[in-house]
Amino acid sequence: MSWTKWKRGRLAALAVCVLLPLGAAACTSGEAHGDTVSPSPVGKVLDGTDETGRNLREVPERNAPEVAVEVTPDSAGGWDVRLTFRHFRCSAPGTRPAAAIGRGFAHLFVDGHRVARLRTPAYHLSARLVPHGTHQITARLYADDGTVWAVRGKPVESTADITVSGAETGAPEPAAEAPSPSGGE
Repeated sequence: MSWTKWKRGRLAALAVCVLLPLGAAACTSGEAHGDTVSPSPVGKVLDGTDETGRNLREVPERNAPEVAVEVTPDSAGGWDVRLTFRHFRCSAPGTRPAAAIGRGFAHLFVDGHRVARLRTPAYHLSARLVPHGTHQITARLYADDGTVWAVRGKPVESTADITVSGAETGAPEPAAEAPSPSGGE
């Protein structure tokens, strides 16, 4: 091997060692792929959990996801649940399990028991899940990785109270709409 080939080989190796970290930095900043930024962690995962054992993902109050829940009786029996979102969109089924700001799904709870995972703002709640009496219907927002969206250490959720009466007629009374979501105040 001649002196020139050896020298060129060493210079090429040195150039790779110097340029490789710069190329990696360009990839993380979005410069390497036409200004598309790679997904990055969102918010801060707290040690605290909700009552189901899922970690809270703290995000700043400004532009934090919000949810409101409205429950109305259905003429055929049961209840129609309608969620209204602010700074939040439901992800499609099969979405990669990673947190993205303002994206995810909702869990619907009746009296603290999970009854559904929602990826749409509408749900029909069976009458058998809400027998005679007063019940709390809660919608809580989750990131696609299963963490609970939280503001100031509290889950982003909203609760509506409904009272099922009219045992003689079998018709439920109209439900109340939740006045404001909790966790986003």
